[in-house]
Amino acid sequence: MQPDEIMSDPAKELRARDLSRELRCMVCQNQSIDDSEAPLARDLRILVRERIAAGDSDAQVIDFLVARYGEFVLLKPRLNSHTWLLWLLPPLALAGGGFALWTHNRRRAKAGTQDDASPVKLTADEEARLERLIAAEPAPDKPV
Repeated sequence: MQPDEIMSDPAKELRARDLSRELRCMVCQNQSIDDSEAPLARDLRILVRERIAAGDSDAQVIDFLVARYGEFVLLKPRLNSHTWLLWLLPPLALAGGGFALWTHNRRRAKAGTQDDASPVKLTADEEARLERLIAAEPAPDKPV
């Protein structure tokens, strides 16, 4: 912030600084206009101070900037009909991911118990053949 931007009334300057922290720099996009050194951020800081000096309330200043630049100018978008998806999508995605994980774990647990409960059964012929093969093998400790 530059010295020529500071308002003479400390209460109004405090309001301007609080509002500037809520507004996004359209150039930097991840900074508030209070933190940004971009020329557009400076212009927006001056505009905020002009609106406060003209007697606008905080809500009126915010509404003016949203009308001029859109909801994107707010670092924390408002919850309204245009932004409900933005606010609801993260919790819904988290809940969906949790449900998918829970379902996956249930299926794995269910498949694991089925494998343990029903081992492969050999027929009588297969068992007899296995016995013959075992009997025909030399003992591991006896030389061939």
